[in-house]
Amino acid sequence: MSRAGGDGTAALERAGADTVKRAVELDLASRFQESLVCYQEGIDLLLQVVKATKDEAKKHRYRQKISEYMTRAEDIKKHIEKEKQDDKYHKQIRIEENATGFSYEKLFLEYLTEIVSEVWVQDPYIRSVHQLYNFLRFCEMLVKGPCTVKTIHLLTSYDEGGGRTQQLSGLEEIQQSLRNYGVTLNIAFSSSIHDREIRFNNGWMIKIGRGLDYFKKPQGRFSIGYCDFDLRPCHETTVDVFHTKHTKKM
Repeated sequence: MSRAGGDGTAALERAGADTVKRAVELDLASRFQESLVCYQEGIDLLLQVVKATKDEAKKHRYRQKISEYMTRAEDIKKHIEKEKQDDKYHKQIRIEENATGFSYEKLFLEYLTEIVSEVWVQDPYIRSVHQLYNFLRFCEMLVKGPCTVKTIHLLTSYDEGGGRTQQLSGLEEIQQSLRNYGVTLNIAFSSSIHDREIRFNNGWMIKIGRGLDYFKKPQGRFSIGYCDFDLRPCHETTVDVFHTKHTKKM
């Protein structure tokens, strides 16, 4: 094996070992969904090591380890599936102050399976211009798929200041734009709602402490993070993900 090839294999070994180590740490902390992802990534890396190495003894050791990790990953899959069936699934994500990498795609896409056709959004603060843009970005994500959303239900509250006309105009424009993509947006208002939650008709429910409005104001219109929300600093908040067999309508 060339030196370049050897260096590449060593790098794969380190990456695989680090990823599996993280999987075990998450496993022990009962963060099973995250642990499963790390186990799968680590297994893939170690399989590449097995394929690349010529050392038969090393191949044998890694195959044994991979078999152990695959068994554990399968057990975690079954555990997660049972929790979902028993309506006990709960995953919590803590977004730290000024953290980045938490776009809507990052939070929601793994739950937007192809069968999702109906979405319920309850958020009292879809009022000001930037909050309307947040909701628009969320709708754009739904339109892009991989799901085939046909109906979005929004329950929000009226702007209590002088911005109600702008709020209604913005929501009407979003509604019309979605109609052009074959998506119906139903809008309702309540003066008493406080909780923020998003439900998909495949059983997933996501509760975000700050609703969709967890991004900080960009430093300027031409600053990094203005367009790409993965690069936009966040306010501190908590995201709770649940699964229920029967998604209740709001």
